[in-house]
Amino acid sequence: MIAAYVRSGRFREALDIYYQFLLISGLQPNSFTFPPVLKACRSLVDGEKIHCSVLKLGFQWDIYVAASLIHMYTRFGFVDIARSLFNEMPIRDVGCWNAMISGFCQNGNATEALDVLGEMRLSGENMDPVTVASLLTACAQSDERLSGILIHLYVIKQGLEFDLFVCNALINMYAKFGCLGHARRVFDQMVLRDLVSWNSIIAAFEQNDDPITALGFFYQMQKVGIQPDLLTLLSLASVIAQLTDHKKSRSVHAFILKRGWFMEDVAIGNAVVDMYAKLGAIDSARTVFDGQPVKDVVSWNTLITGYAQNGLASEAIELYSIMEEHKEIIPNQGTWVSILPAYSHLGAVQQGMKIHGQVIKKSLHSDVFVGTCLIDMYGKCGRLDDAMSLFDEVPRKTSVPWNAIIFCHGVHGHAEKVLKLFKEMINQGVKPDHVTFVSLFSACSHTGLVDEGQYYYQVMQKEFGIKPTLKHCGCIVDLLGRAGHLEKAYDFIKNMPMQPDASVWGALLGACRIHGNVELGKVASDRLFEVDKENIGYYVLLSNIYANFGKWEGVDKIRSVARDRGLRKTPGWSSIEINSKVDVFYTGNQTHPKYLEICNELTDLNSKIKNIGYVPDYSFVLQDVEDDEKEQILSSHSERLAIAFGIISTPPKTTIRIFKNLRVCGDCHNATKYISKITEREIIVRDANRFHHFKDGTCSCGDYW
Repeated sequence: MIAAYVRSGRFREALDIYYQFLLISGLQPNSFTFPPVLKACRSLVDGEKIHCSVLKLGFQWDIYVAASLIHMYTRFGFVDIARSLFNEMPIRDVGCWNAMISGFCQNGNATEALDVLGEMRLSGENMDPVTVASLLTACAQSDERLSGILIHLYVIKQGLEFDLFVCNALINMYAKFGCLGHARRVFDQMVLRDLVSWNSIIAAFEQNDDPITALGFFYQMQKVGIQPDLLTLLSLASVIAQLTDHKKSRSVHAFILKRGWFMEDVAIGNAVVDMYAKLGAIDSARTVFDGQPVKDVVSWNTLITGYAQNGLASEAIELYSIMEEHKEIIPNQGTWVSILPAYSHLGAVQQGMKIHGQVIKKSLHSDVFVGTCLIDMYGKCGRLDDAMSLFDEVPRKTSVPWNAIIFCHGVHGHAEKVLKLFKEMINQGVKPDHVTFVSLFSACSHTGLVDEGQYYYQVMQKEFGIKPTLKHCGCIVDLLGRAGHLEKAYDFIKNMPMQPDASVWGALLGACRIHGNVELGKVASDRLFEVDKENIGYYVLLSNIYANFGKWEGVDKIRSVARDRGLRKTPGWSSIEINSKVDVFYTGNQTHPKYLEICNELTDLNSKIKNIGYVPDYSFVLQDVEDDEKEQILSSHSERLAIAFGIISTPPKTTIRIFKNLRVCGDCHNATKYISKITEREIIVRDANRFHHFKDGTCSCGDYW
């Protein structure tokens, strides 16, 4: 009776019957009673009570009872107690070895699991399919590729290569190693496949960024009549997001709704929220989130991340504030990794520092992912020294923290430091990845280190075997173009090993704007509109090129095309954080409570900087109006409003930090240099490309940006 209740998942009833058995039957439990009862235990307290009964009745060294005790303790995370019981056993069978190995695997102790394997082999005990499956999981967790391959050889030697359980574990292991060819070979050679097999192979390709093959396996699965389950749809939602297939996303959502799976498992709701967020359909993501019957911490983390990744930092922060009101939701590592980029985006360093305090309380400051997000936050908020201090504290065995600190120094224009950090990374045995080189090339681009950038482009391919991606190519085009080598940049594009995308042509168009090359700019824009005609930023760039040369007919034509396609220019904004409150200013906006004070301060500043040499540069006014109106337009740019507000809201000589969503205009850049001189302040401005540190009338970029 007890075993029947356990098999049907009714664990509470199983324990109730066990206690009734003790009270009213007049009989004593035997060695067959305890294994199902121990499996039914839902808390450590229940388990310890049963363990006491086992000791009292002398069944502690029964092989089946002892294995069940090991399972029970490892299930609750007490692997040390389980290990002690295992070590004291006078006799062990394969089930006992399996219990200890799987217990270590379930608790993330892969190294200890492999140690137990060594003991098992010395004892002369042979592995069975359960042992093999557990060990393959351990190899995957600890990235023990050689051990995994040796176990696979053992499987073949023992004739287990067609065992369903073993094959599913092999697929999962090879997927974790990124060896998709091996995973597929195992799958293709299987005599019998179940739903787990199909889920495993779909997840293998989905998790290794090959959504097309993953979707192909899903269609094959349907053809052979295997019905998908929750796990299938978890992978499928991610596949659809990777493919940016909006139409299929609706089909996936409808399929899940039809089966009522949102009510069954919170994970499926989280997956759909994540899918919509990655597709940029953030309103749909919010609708699904609001409709979830149960929300766990992952639900909140997923939508916060979705807002942050879609550039909606304010909404991410607002959602995090709502989450804090739900006391039953305990923030975890994923929460900090989700919210810190939002603070980085707005430059809200004071709010980010509060999160840092909570991270320290939770003892997560040395976690590589949380620590990397903190490095990123401080670096992007202009506190490079704080970022460097954190970098010295976090583990640096992977490229993740190195990439963050290299990027931070790059956007501050410290290219020499970037190159030094890169060399330190190599010397410490950390292999750079494609992200490392994107940051490296970007740093060289912002400081005009053309030769160095081209040199490391070759190093990336020849020494580290990394094939150039479109991002790398876009960086090289930007490097050459920004330095004025426009023809070289164009030649590079024509010789690329893959078709250039919008980011590559956009880099060339941006360089044409800087250097005033209308003819090549037209070529770049024509290619751009072929590959991405929906991005308003490229229309604005071409329009600006025409405006700089007074070709207003061209400006009107480009603006007309953009209007006809229903595109609207992204409004420029600048933010400043004062007393933990972020104020956002839009160009020409007059709604701020202190607008009149800001205008008075700007008038005073303009008068003073003109006295020491400032002359407004009307070429940055992209409208055909009179000069006095042009000066008014320049003065109402968002960064000027934010700087003036910072001056009237902080003590004299205090550093001002401004964060802008677009590239700072040349006239504002020039004016800010003069303002830093007359106010004796350091003014730090982060625009869409990099940081500008203005002090004593100069900028850290050396007017090269």
